[in-house]
Amino acid sequence: MPLLILVFLTAFVISVYSTPALIKVAILKRLIDSPGDKRKIHRRSIPNIGGIVIYASTIFSFSLWFSINADNYSFQIFKEFKLIIACSLVLFFVGVKDDIIGTAAVKKLFAHILVALILVLMGDIRILGLHGIFGVYEIPYWGSVFISIFTYVVVVNSFNLIDGIDGLAAGVGFISSFAFGIWFVSNNEFQYASLSFALAGALLGFLIFNFSPAKIFMGDSGSIILGMFICILSIKLIEYPINNLSPFWQKISKPVFVISIISYPLLDTFRVVVIRAFNGQSPFLADKNHIHHKLIDCNYSHTKITLIIYTFSLITICSSLITFFVDSPTISFFAVIGMCVFFLLFVLVKNKKYSIKLSK
Repeated sequence: MPLLILVFLTAFVISVYSTPALIKVAILKRLIDSPGDKRKIHRRSIPNIGGIVIYASTIFSFSLWFSINADNYSFQIFKEFKLIIACSLVLFFVGVKDDIIGTAAVKKLFAHILVALILVLMGDIRILGLHGIFGVYEIPYWGSVFISIFTYVVVVNSFNLIDGIDGLAAGVGFISSFAFGIWFVSNNEFQYASLSFALAGALLGFLIFNFSPAKIFMGDSGSIILGMFICILSIKLIEYPINNLSPFWQKISKPVFVISIISYPLLDTFRVVVIRAFNGQSPFLADKNHIHHKLIDCNYSHTKITLIIYTFSLITICSSLITFFVDSPTISFFAVIGMCVFFLLFVLVKNKKYSIKLSK
């Protein structure tokens, strides 16, 4: 436990002390996101390469305190982390390029699929089954590979899509990574707990400068790296051996708990993709149909919106614990889905009422 505190504090301190310097360099070199596009909410030029600090702080802190023992499991973990770092570098540079000069959506998708293939086929970091949801436990190998690749692409892009207002992606990412860290340390999986807390520390330090009014954005270099780390943690949690779990966590559905942790990015992504498909538009076409846009239309401030979404994320995570009292992963799954539907209806009703009020 003391080592994990060091991991968190190291990433946090590096992030806090490095971000101001990065802001100065970004302004000096004009590495900024300027207003003008009708989709953009900010009204002034803001540096958009904050992902550099998030990535560097996470990798440095995790690598500094990483340790293995002379056993087969530790060497398997070491093999996985070699691939994770290699793949993260690919996505990081794709993100940096997109932040500076832009990258076509198809090229970014190709990079996401390439990384997913490496992690799934070479690292064997994949979803093996649904662990009782809808009565399904194991799935065939080809189904496992397809679902895992699809999951990588969806989760990585979901964090990229929610990065639309000050402090949203960083805050949701912090809640998610911290929740993963608590779960892993509770079940004596200290290597992935270390990665979780390194990411959480980096995000919390960055959030000081990214919370409204933001002085810097994380950009694609931050959001897709965040999505990749969160996706890997999600799959490792789902496939963690049940025999190694503590008595409490043995009663909690692992897939449902993961879904609850990343519920907001998944909900927002599912909604906008369905709307774009219904309108005959490309799923990669940017628009103002995100949930945070609906709350902005209600004249809510960025601070109020992020706090509402943070609260939703925390409540949804708590709702997943219903499995402890009801021994049915399917019921727990629908409890989480119910929370998502309730939140979405809350936002849409608020938006509708405000629209009616303005029309009068």
